[in-house]
Amino acid sequence: MTSGDGFPDFRPGHFGRQDEMPDEMFYGMPRLVTHIDEAACAALAGYYETVLKDGDEVLDLMSSCVSHLPDSRALGRVIGHGMNRTELEANPQLSESFIQNLNKNQVLPLADGAVDACLIAVSVQYLVQPVAVFAEIARVLRPGGILAVSFSNRMFPTKAVAAWRALDDAGHGALVADYIARTARFGNAAVRDLSPSPGRSDPLYLVEARTPPAPLQQRV
Repeated sequence: MTSGDGFPDFRPGHFGRQDEMPDEMFYGMPRLVTHIDEAACAALAGYYETVLKDGDEVLDLMSSCVSHLPDSRALGRVIGHGMNRTELEANPQLSESFIQNLNKNQVLPLADGAVDACLIAVSVQYLVQPVAVFAEIARVLRPGGILAVSFSNRMFPTKAVAAWRALDDAGHGALVADYIARTARFGNAAVRDLSPSPGRSDPLYLVEARTPPAPLQQRV
């Protein structure tokens, strides 16, 4: 499946939530847990091992107390973003972090071309301005940088947007690919099934896309 599937024009109702209380209140209590089971966590770390290289600088967007990064990679900066300071400070894989409500402010506090990879793990369903967020991700990624957006069938249903709640797993993959395509700043998005043990562990899916490579004369 690629980003060519497409959806009709979005309407505000597609991004409505059952619980519209301020996100700062909802995420105010630390949740020092993983949001997928151990097998799915291991599958996600295994995927990251295949796409990240030693020295890569990483933005872990919508992070928590874990980032699922493989121990086998000697990464550069790992910048964590989230909504709860306690969760981010408990994450040993982050070298720095910042708090920001992406549903209010989509502008990331990073320079153009600041990172090699942006990861969003099992959180994309909570974005009410996903296309704007993905456009910002494209801005802060270096040429040829990767965006990897994973999801399962778990969520906080009252905070997930209506479009997400209305779709099944295949639809979720197509929806994320559509978000990416609407930015017009990435190559084609690919949807992967990373489920480690179908029927026995949490399912795990991932959508990946890359920014265009640098022109040949700019490559080292």
